[in-house]
Amino acid sequence: MKFYTEYLTFHSKSKREYFNITAEVVRVLRKSDIAEGMILVSAMHITAAIYVNDAEDGLIQDIDEWLEQIAPFRQDYRHHRTGETNGDAHLKNLLLHHQVIVPVTNGKLDLGPWQQIYYAEFDGKRPKRVLMKVMGE
Repeated sequence: MKFYTEYLTFHSKSKREYFNITAEVVRVLRKSDIAEGMILVSAMHITAAIYVNDAEDGLIQDIDEWLEQIAPFRQDYRHHRTGETNGDAHLKNLLLHHQVIVPVTNGKLDLGPWQQIYYAEFDGKRPKRVLMKVMGE
């Protein structure tokens, strides 16, 4: 089995932002020269998430509004007693999770017809990293 690892760095312009990173994942997969296996895509921060869904602007807005309803920004999170102000970002991460594993078949991401890979930032305006690890033959 072979392994190949690369990192992406994000510096979002706003506190919450969504990035379609499918093309970057495809680029890393091609560079890996692995045809059969899987690729792990993992946010290396606990205030960001990786998810797979449709690349449709209205849906992205719906997801953002849904997350804000379930885990809204508030001043009274206990986590804020540490001096941080990102308690909601930690909760949003738990809802979408921090990583996905995508199958690789015949050298391509084995995604459904509408599926795309997204990086979701919930506490932005500073550098953040994403790990991409391709595993297989």
